[in-house]
Amino acid sequence: MKFQKLAKMISLLTVAAFVSALAPAGEAQAEETRSVYTNEVITPEQAVTRPIAIMMPTDKVAQPSYGISHAKVLYEIMEEGDISRQMAIIDDWQGLSKIGNVRSCRAYYIPEATEWDPILIHFGGVFYMKDRISQPDINNISGTYEYGTGGAAPGAGSFFRSSDRKAPHNAYISANGITKAAQQQGYSLTVRPEYYNAKHFTFAQGVNTLEQYGAAAATANSINLGQIFPYTKSAFTYDPASGLYKKTIHGKAHVDGNNGEQLAFANVIVQYTKWDTLDKKGYLTFYNLDTTEDGYYFTKGKAIHVTWAKVSEYSPTVYFDDNGNEIQLNEGKTYIAVAQKGRSVSFS
Repeated sequence: MKFQKLAKMISLLTVAAFVSALAPAGEAQAEETRSVYTNEVITPEQAVTRPIAIMMPTDKVAQPSYGISHAKVLYEIMEEGDISRQMAIIDDWQGLSKIGNVRSCRAYYIPEATEWDPILIHFGGVFYMKDRISQPDINNISGTYEYGTGGAAPGAGSFFRSSDRKAPHNAYISANGITKAAQQQGYSLTVRPEYYNAKHFTFAQGVNTLEQYGAAAATANSINLGQIFPYTKSAFTYDPASGLYKKTIHGKAHVDGNNGEQLAFANVIVQYTKWDTLDKKGYLTFYNLDTTEDGYYFTKGKAIHVTWAKVSEYSPTVYFDDNGNEIQLNEGKTYIAVAQKGRSVSFS
């Protein structure tokens, strides 16, 4: 036990030193450690804790999800059947006794996940994932065969099912289950220096109201993703009191089953992405390694047009304004809709 504690301390110190080495000159000795996900002040130990990227459903009968309010970055992307799915990037998963429910993954979620160097948690997948999910750099925990028709099922014994819902909507995992599975598989619980990006989003110094863009910043108190996600009709309403966008799903508040908290985001991004249908079953692919597509950035009741670039799996997706400058996000959580190009967001 003493050896395990010592090994953990050494691991934390090693990664912390790596993070400090990446900091700009003069910042390595800063008193405050800020989250790469939200820019909020966190402990140094939390800063090097490896996040999870967990697949969660948007199905109406599967609501609410548990632990989803802890997502610092929440992705929503379309799947076959014209139904979307979510991937929650959660760094403070420790202590959560019920996370999920957990659903299957798709190949195009993996490049979105890897830029955070997470432990990917899913309940199977599809055969289009086979070549990527089985690579040694991917650390995943799967409740069944990892690509649906085959593969391993790493950590499958750590999932549990509830009796209040029918399968496949009743599979969950806990923080203890994640820790146990990670240890069994030899996965690091701290970020891996060879993959981890200490720099991701660029955050504003202070509050970014988008006023600097003048007339190019449109009013966006209401954001409607109904054309992008026609099943969930995901939408956001800006709350001036909190300065956040409150999310709805299926016309109701999108809440966390653990605490009843409605999901709320400081930043909302719509990322138009080229895509194709792969087969008669309707399986999709998204070209999320790209440098030429556009979208919108929403914050503080305003919106600007953006373009985005992602050049490799482990590199961050970077968003630029129409002047070619990287956008500056506000402190807090971020929602990202990876939208099929040709389906538009509406806002007013």
